[in-house]
Amino acid sequence: ESLVRTFTPFYFLVEPLDVLSVRGASVIMNCSAQCETPPRIEWKKDGTFLNLVSDDRRQLLPDGSLLINSVVHSKHNKPDEGYYQCVATVDSLGTIVSRTAKLTVAGK
Repeated sequence: ESLVRTFTPFYFLVEPLDVLSVRGASVIMNCSAQCETPPRIEWKKDGTFLNLVSDDRRQLLPDGSLLINSVVHSKHNKPDEGYYQCVATVDSLGTIVSRTAKLTVAGK
């Protein structure tokens, strides 16, 4: 008997855009993915997954967007500036990766 595989739509509704911020501001990197099974959303910064569980400044919002509270930026410490990607996973289907969005922090 043949197994008929139906195509399940799985796609981004919203992908993050480049953001220009200033130190101390809050930033939202938007992301939302659509699928019958709610996707698991994670974020990468400069190619590395962010651990948001133990992060008091960065949090995953219910829709999948990333909130960065109080952007940190100094001459020797630029933890927030960089390239962000939203990664959505549905275990039975696989993973999709958003476009890369650049967060730039302006000087004074």
